[in-house]
Amino acid sequence: MLRTRRAFTLIELLIVVVIIGILAAIAIPKFANTKQKAYLASVEEDLRNLVTAEEAYFSTYSTYTTSTTAMNATQSPGVKISVTAATAVGWGGTATHTGLVGATPDGCHVAVGATETTATNNEGAPYCP
Repeated sequence: MLRTRRAFTLIELLIVVVIIGILAAIAIPKFANTKQKAYLASVEEDLRNLVTAEEAYFSTYSTYTTSTTAMNATQSPGVKISVTAATAVGWGGTATHTGLVGATPDGCHVAVGATETTATNNEGAPYCP
C-alpha cells in the first residue's frame, strides 16, 4: 500500500509570502496617511472648540483672554493649544499635535477680529498651512 503525502511546496510558500509582502507595502503607507489626517482633524476640532470657549468668555467679560484655563477650553490628547494674542477686539490661536510630522510644522491657526485675521485665514475658521 502506497501512501501519498500532501503538503505545500517551497515555491508555493514563497509565493504566499511575496503576496503578503506586497499587500503590506501597499497598506502601511495608507495607514500612516490616515493617522495624519486623524491628527489634523483632531487639531481642527480643538480649534473650533477654542473659538466657542473664547466667545463664551467674551460674552461674560467683554474681552478675550490668552488663558485656556480661564475659558475652560478642552484639548484632545496630544494637542497643544495656545492663544497667541488677545485684546478686546480680537484674538489669535495656534494648535499643534505631537503626531503631526512634516505636514503642518507650525500647527493650525484660528483668528477672530480684524486685528488678527489675514488674507490666508477666514475669521473663526481653522487654517492649516
